[in-house]
Amino acid sequence: MSYADDIFIKMCSDIIERGCSTEGEKVRPKWEDGSYAYTIKQFGVVNRYDLSKEFPALTLRRTYIRSAVDELLWIWQRKSNHVQDLNSHIWDEWADETGSIGKAYGYQMGVKHIYKEGNMDQVDRVIYDLKHNPYSRRIMTNLYVHADLHEMHLYPCAYSMTFNVTKKQGQDRLVLNAVLNQRSQDVLTANNWNVVQYAVLVHMLAQVCDMEVGELVHVIADAHIYDRHIDIVKELIARPTYPAPKVSLNPEIKDFYQFTPEDVIVEAYQTGPQVKDIPIAV
Repeated sequence: MSYADDIFIKMCSDIIERGCSTEGEKVRPKWEDGSYAYTIKQFGVVNRYDLSKEFPALTLRRTYIRSAVDELLWIWQRKSNHVQDLNSHIWDEWADETGSIGKAYGYQMGVKHIYKEGNMDQVDRVIYDLKHNPYSRRIMTNLYVHADLHEMHLYPCAYSMTFNVTKKQGQDRLVLNAVLNQRSQDVLTANNWNVVQYAVLVHMLAQVCDMEVGELVHVIADAHIYDRHIDIVKELIARPTYPAPKVSLNPEIKDFYQFTPEDVIVEAYQTGPQVKDIPIAV
């Protein structure tokens, strides 16, 4: 069993057994047939992944790691808010007739801000500080910009990353850790997808800044399972599990903007069958 499987099984079991139901309450999401999509949820879920020990990919079912990385790079590297720049259709539901999702995600990453060191966007500021001021307690990004919320087609779910550098006693290389803050998460469809994305991001930033990877801490304010997903989740967490895959990066890449999904090397990834036809609430 991978550690990611263990965390996922315990989290889902806790939500199902002790979660709070929103049935009958005023909720926003609806199913395709127009009925309201209720959830059972837990507040304030915190999951910790030691990236130095293993890569946190589920083996209960396959997470398409390179596809997840493509979306991550769409936001963090291409800094795009247009679905034409994404090699999948996962954002099509929220795009307008021009393909834009508004001033969300990649748009916010590309906005230049004024610092005493010069004008930089959020990604470049993170990389600059990790290289020049690694012990700063101010190395973070934020996508939840209130002034622009009215022009976002979907409010950011995974909205903030905080980076923190440590050093192990007796070691020379610095260790890169990160906290991912998420206001809301559809656990079945998105949990491991997001974990994999930001685990890869930590690996990428550590590599280009000549650091080792440490912990990824995932904080979810509202971790929920939709009513029509409960039976699917019960079946999923009862499956056999396998050892975590080995995931590494092309060691030749030293510039964050040179990474591609193909530079993520996935080996020995054994999983259960994919879950198909998951209903999506919008």
